[in-house]
Amino acid sequence: MPRMFRGALALTALLVTLAAVPAAAGPPEATGGGPGHCASAAKLKVPGAERQKTSCLAELTTAGTVSSGHTDPADYAGLTPAALPAPRGVPGIQIDGYFPDSSTTNTNHGWQHDAQFVIRLPDRWNGGLVVAGTPGVREQYANDRAIGDWVLSRGYAFASTDKGNTGAAFHRDGARPGDAIAEWNERVTQLTRAAKKVVVQRYHRPAARTLATGMSNGGYLVRWQLENHPELYDGGVDWEGTLWRAKGPNLLDFLPPALRAYPTYAAGGEGADKAHQEMVAAGFPAGSEFLWPYHHQVYWDVTQRIYREELDPGYDGATEAGTPFCAPGTPACDADYTYAFRPREVHAAVRKIALTGRIGKPLITVHGTLDVQLPITKDSDVYAKMVRDAGRGGLFRYYRIEDGTHVDSLVDTYPDRLRPLVPCHRSAFEAMEAWTGGGEQPPASRTVPRPDTADPAALLAQCPLAKR
Repeated sequence: MPRMFRGALALTALLVTLAAVPAAAGPPEATGGGPGHCASAAKLKVPGAERQKTSCLAELTTAGTVSSGHTDPADYAGLTPAALPAPRGVPGIQIDGYFPDSSTTNTNHGWQHDAQFVIRLPDRWNGGLVVAGTPGVREQYANDRAIGDWVLSRGYAFASTDKGNTGAAFHRDGARPGDAIAEWNERVTQLTRAAKKVVVQRYHRPAARTLATGMSNGGYLVRWQLENHPELYDGGVDWEGTLWRAKGPNLLDFLPPALRAYPTYAAGGEGADKAHQEMVAAGFPAGSEFLWPYHHQVYWDVTQRIYREELDPGYDGATEAGTPFCAPGTPACDADYTYAFRPREVHAAVRKIALTGRIGKPLITVHGTLDVQLPITKDSDVYAKMVRDAGRGGLFRYYRIEDGTHVDSLVDTYPDRLRPLVPCHRSAFEAMEAWTGGGEQPPASRTVPRPDTADPAALLAQCPLAKR
């Protein structure tokens, strides 16, 4: 098996089982910091939390939390380029805990309890709060490398949630189809409200700015929050958010065609050209073919099966989440799934979690043109139109990042074909700071070209959004 696929399958295990590394447990502890560093730690209480553990740390970024046991590297494995630096010099207070919940998929801290969260409060605070939900079906530390480290180094307080259920069997949570995903939105709202109050306890004044951000499913959560609870935020940055729309498109539309057509295309010979046309028609752009083998092995099949099980469990009867890599024509095979023809109750389950485009606060979206997990023409292009059609275009900016893909770790494999999105997210975040802080309008929405002469180091260092 080629090395790329051995690594891909290993990453699959990380993505769907989310093996936990034991983190801090026991009474509040002090592990460094300057005078007064821990003075208020014992007084901090997360409203509504069933359990919390407060720690004073000499380093809140992953430069320190990996060794101190206050993060879980399995949560963020495969999301960032290997060369992404971790900033240092951010002492502060970390609160780990959970809200009341009945499900037990999250094993971090040995708690066997979902609705876990982490709140980090730097000693040198800039007056702001950043709240995030996690990508995929990962746990609360999944944003630590891509987002948390950087915003903490800029002085923000940072809060992240596991969304209330985790792992490849997340669909077992909830009483009705769609309930598990609907809980994700509720948990972000719950954490935002609680984190705002903890900020007041710690710094004796409310946050001057609260921003939501996240990637993939975390980007979906940003969109949903700004549509449904804009009063809690000043703005948000959506990094390739998942689009859920009752009438489509959604991932249950474009993944089954990929599962049907890709094996024929990969086999070559008769039918390969037609299969390629079907892939492109489903949303997977010509020019992204080099990414298809990896995504077929790692993402498409498992994503289709577990999300279809969450929203349409009746499709395969008593079987749970289908049959992996089943051949078209096999009974209840997910490769043959056709969302448009499924019963009304399936569309109602999607409507429960659907987006409308009616954002109530400024939103910036960044999405890579070579995303073959959530193809841009079936996702953010559509959402941008939804925002404009809802009359909210003045609150929205959209940057299509040429040669960006869904996970930045793939840039290490294809440095000559891909560019990382993490610096583009940071540029968008800075634009949001200027927009919400002083009313400075961000650059116009556009496709951001990949510089012809930029080397990998330069592409990781910067991503200008404006035309030069």
